[in-house]
Amino acid sequence: MKYLCLNGPNLNRLGKREPGIYGSETLLDIDKALQKLAGEFGATIELKQSNHEGQLIDWIHDAEDDEIAGIVFNPGAYTHTSVAIRDAIASVNVPVIEVHISNIHKREEFRHHSYLAPECLGQISGLGTKGYQLALRMFLEQ
Repeated sequence: MKYLCLNGPNLNRLGKREPGIYGSETLLDIDKALQKLAGEFGATIELKQSNHEGQLIDWIHDAEDDEIAGIVFNPGAYTHTSVAIRDAIASVNVPVIEVHISNIHKREEFRHHSYLAPECLGQISGLGTKGYQLALRMFLEQ
């Protein structure tokens, strides 16, 4: 089985950006943990990051053609702004789990709403970078 881990804007700054909120781990650290977990199940996962909405949409569309079994997705700020990404998720037959490192419901009010959650299998918020592994594990153990 093949899985995809998508990361939205500013997540390339993990480890440097607001470590009090997002911690000190980098995307490379997250990727290593996901690769290890996927390998334990004989699966593969590819991690991608973009600061560009259209690129994320293209990757979501491509996931269906690439026979991706599931997407772990931290959309960053696009969670709260992107109807286009919501529509992309709705347009494919690939399950998506929305992941947030911080608890978006304990932060600024504008972060409380997710345009994407209604189209996702589930949402993990506030469990740090472990949320990525929990999302992948959900797919792997199905």
